[in-house]
Amino acid sequence: MARIKTDNNLTRKEVIVTKAATLFREKGFKAASMRDLAEAVGVEAASLYNHIKSKTELLHELCFSVANRFLHKIDEVELEKTSSVEKIEKLLRFHINEMIHHYEEVYVSDREWKHLSDPYLSNFQNQRRIYRKRFAAIIETGIKNKEIKSIDAPTAVLIMLHAISGIESWHRSVQKISAEELEENMISILVGGLVNR
Repeated sequence: MARIKTDNNLTRKEVIVTKAATLFREKGFKAASMRDLAEAVGVEAASLYNHIKSKTELLHELCFSVANRFLHKIDEVELEKTSSVEKIEKLLRFHINEMIHHYEEVYVSDREWKHLSDPYLSNFQNQRRIYRKRFAAIIETGIKNKEIKSIDAPTAVLIMLHAISGIESWHRSVQKISAEELEENMISILVGGLVNR
């Protein structure tokens, strides 16, 4: 029987999770089957169950690993003794880089989370809500300190996060600017639009 091939020091489970991210992005969580995943990994479907319990477990792992990375980053940024504008720029650069370098995982956690079941669904929605409130609070501090224009902070957060999710079209583009140029362009537009001059 074929064994799961590992590379880049990944465990077999990590290989499965990575392949699942690609599959869920391409087909959607509902349409992707364990047979599809087994084929992508190169083993019999039954062999997958030696490493994972279910397709749902994979979605849970993908969604929460991404959410936890974002929460860890905002924890770090909030503690920094820098301006609100610098904090926002750091968070946006992190978002952009996650979307560029961990595209499959971020895409799945952003689009397929609705297929989680409770209590995970409620927990994930709560994490998203808290993250956006904390991001908005940084903007509100910047407004109070006259660093940022007087705008509605929650709306600004939604606009910025939706703009970054649009990096999906950059991935699909045949003729595209480099990842570095993309990042600098987005920072120039998103942060530049906030700054109170």
